[in-house]
Amino acid sequence: MSAKKKLSQTMLYAVLGFVAVYTVFPIYFLFVNSFKSQKEIVASPIALPGSWNLKYLKSAAEQINLLPSVANTLIITVISVALIVLISAVTAWMMVRYKSKGSSFLFLAFTAAMLVPFQSVMYPLVSLMENLGLKNMGGLILMYCGFGLSMTVFLYHGFFKGIPIALEEAAVIDGANIFQMFFKIVFPMVKPITVTAIITNAMWIWNDYLLPFLIIGNNDKKTLTLSLYYAKSLSGQYGNPWELIFPAVLICAVPILVVFIFLQKNIIEGIAAGAVKG
Repeated sequence: MSAKKKLSQTMLYAVLGFVAVYTVFPIYFLFVNSFKSQKEIVASPIALPGSWNLKYLKSAAEQINLLPSVANTLIITVISVALIVLISAVTAWMMVRYKSKGSSFLFLAFTAAMLVPFQSVMYPLVSLMENLGLKNMGGLILMYCGFGLSMTVFLYHGFFKGIPIALEEAAVIDGANIFQMFFKIVFPMVKPITVTAIITNAMWIWNDYLLPFLIIGNNDKKTLTLSLYYAKSLSGQYGNPWELIFPAVLICAVPILVVFIFLQKNIIEGIAAGAVKG
């Protein structure tokens, strides 16, 4: 190996190492400070804790009303993701298989919807939901479905184009109806995109703060992010209670962080497959 090539590889590894440290450091910072007292955090925010005491995590869990908040967030996330995946898959498949000017226009509409920032429709949409009496968990799930469809339809559309129509024709010849053909033949073949859609939408919905804040607000059905925001003990009168803030944020972030770490390979494979198929 030439000296020039060794130098370029060394520089590449150095840059990648820096990016890795830069990416992981906030997680490290959050984790180590979740086991420290206020005094320890202020004195040495980067150092490891003197003792790994779980009392701060327990206190934070009590302050954010952990179990009800997790239950509400889980219900909203599971129902929203299930509806997004089901509606997007059926819609994309129909647009691919039944080509017309209407289906082409509909696909362009879904694609264009990805470019519309939420802030531009935020106030009219919230006002509409209030007039319809949907400023509740049901309305929040409906809004998540609406905002999640465009990207998911786009991903499914590209993948369905690569599935041979001969498989569906064979299923029809064997006596399958349209529902059996889709759910038993077609849908299992798009598993990579389905896994990607589930993970990306679940991460977005679980971590979202703005929509729950606008739709649910300070009522009894708070999500984790809302419980974190409205917890009075986390906004001290004479300063920030870091010994409660850090563990509370860690509790909210850990579930979806663990899911992402174990399934990140599926996300990359699914998006890459959808791009190639499209």
